[in-house]
Amino acid sequence: MTAAPLLTVEGLTLDFGRHRAVDGLSFTIARGETLALVGESGSGKSATALAIMRLIERDGGTIAGGRILLAGDPPTDLAALPDPAMRRIRGNRISMIFQEPMTALNPVMPLGRQVEEVLRLHDGLDAAAARAAARAAFERVRIPEAARRLDQFPHELSGGLRQRVMIAMALACRPELLIADEPTTALDVTTQAEILALIRQLQAELGMSVLFITHDMGVVAEIARHMVVLRHGRKEEDGPVAEVFARPRAAYTRMLMAAAPRLGAGAPAAPQPLPPPVLEAEGLAVRFPLGRSLIPSQARFHHAVNGVSLTVRRGETLGLVGESGCGKSTVARALLRLIEPDEGSVRLLGTELVGLGSGALRALRRQAQIVFQDPFASLNPRLPVADLVTEPAAIHGTVPPAERRALAVELLGRVGLEPAAADRYPHQFSGGQRQRICIARALSVRPALIVADEPVSALDVSVARQITDLMARLQAEDGLAFLFISHDIAVVERVSHRIAVMYAGQIVETGPTGAVLRNPLHPYTRRLLAAVPVPDPAGHGRRPALPPAPPHPHLLLRRGEAPDRWPLVEAAPGHFVAQGQPAEGGAGAAAQAPAPRQRTPATA
Repeated sequence: MTAAPLLTVEGLTLDFGRHRAVDGLSFTIARGETLALVGESGSGKSATALAIMRLIERDGGTIAGGRILLAGDPPTDLAALPDPAMRRIRGNRISMIFQEPMTALNPVMPLGRQVEEVLRLHDGLDAAAARAAARAAFERVRIPEAARRLDQFPHELSGGLRQRVMIAMALACRPELLIADEPTTALDVTTQAEILALIRQLQAELGMSVLFITHDMGVVAEIARHMVVLRHGRKEEDGPVAEVFARPRAAYTRMLMAAAPRLGAGAPAAPQPLPPPVLEAEGLAVRFPLGRSLIPSQARFHHAVNGVSLTVRRGETLGLVGESGCGKSTVARALLRLIEPDEGSVRLLGTELVGLGSGALRALRRQAQIVFQDPFASLNPRLPVADLVTEPAAIHGTVPPAERRALAVELLGRVGLEPAAADRYPHQFSGGQRQRICIARALSVRPALIVADEPVSALDVSVARQITDLMARLQAEDGLAFLFISHDIAVVERVSHRIAVMYAGQIVETGPTGAVLRNPLHPYTRRLLAAVPVPDPAGHGRRPALPPAPPHPHLLLRRGEAPDRWPLVEAAPGHFVAQGQPAEGGAGAAAQAPAPRQRTPATA
């Protein structure tokens, strides 16, 4: 027997000025059901969510047609509800988790007060009762040290904890419908797995329905029973998840599934014979001070990077993976001396970068370029694309001013953009197109190495596939070396010849991509692999619990001790694993590896 619908959307039409964002969309959500709304950026997913919450007007949109019926006797049409009545429903019967908690949370208000505000408005609680209920809400979503977190501000928490605060706020009044708008897109795989498990558990406890918005087919398979596929505001397909995955009817749905990265699909073959190194790092360390101390010898530091060694060869891609906060981006910046390393050696094309003077360093930087995660933030919005793309070449004096536009057109053509793009500005492009512009800019000086720092994590699966395919083509044409930094192991597998796994500022396992992923030796690597969502509805809701994370060396800092460095030993040809990681009490607990020989992977 089918459960009665909690929410019915009939012929929903949404306009932003003269642009039609959603055109005649219809679907229902049953009580206790999870419905996934799937599609790429610009398909109308978030606009639909905002319309259900009646927040679309604040973003300049209008509900041009259709009904949004919330169950009742009689049902309530949210599309026609006056604002005062809608305020009583919003946050009470229907709540929403936004994609980016840092922008959704008030940066100058303690987190506890932000949750208390919801409770006092809808439940009429006094100050003491609201604070107690806020603490209980934090504990319900498994926020550690909940009482202390009430008085903290958003910037003091990690991305995963901020998302838990958003969930606590959304669930404070025990809503009937929870709208989750891409709540895990920017999170690493282990945090994502924890958030998905938390949503499923709280849904079972509260009996609520969930509208889950995503472009990740693995997440759809894991959390939803029913799905609706959107494209350009129109419904392409809907049905039970298992049925759509097994027999997708729409060509667009098939394209989305084909573009979704799948762990185990295989890695590219390593170049043979082994080409010479482009980048070599040994014993790299970066420390940040924890507060201030009047006695320098007693100063305490956060060891963001602690003894990292790696090599990237010509024509090779090294994938650097790990959770947020493990030190990946700090490694990237230290390698290029965008921040100064405290220890270690970095050689680019055989030249030592550490200690190199500013003039020589600037000249050598022509050989190493970086592509950042957020292309919009890394492009000057006031300059046309022709100037942006050729700026590095102009700085290094490799292109005369009169030839800059011709170079820009050539570079844009290499990354699949039309010549007319040279005269436009960054805001006139999609996210994927902007990332292509950033890659074209990096190519303008013909570098030997490109460091790609989470270049596709914020992109749709099909656009991400286009970008990674583009990088592979450019590597084959020019022999480029890539350091590819990501938390998405399936994407890393697709592009990387070798993988280095980072945990707590150190590399705990490294080797050929296939060897590391098929035979992970370190417990942290196994934890990462267990957290990867699988686009297979047959395993729906049966993901095993994640293995516990290894003891974190920063626990030792709380006792004023410096964390140990874990030596890497060779367990198989080219496959290295960390030995002797510290346990919580400080005792060694070695990862098991057969017949280890201690060697440095940077020189292996």
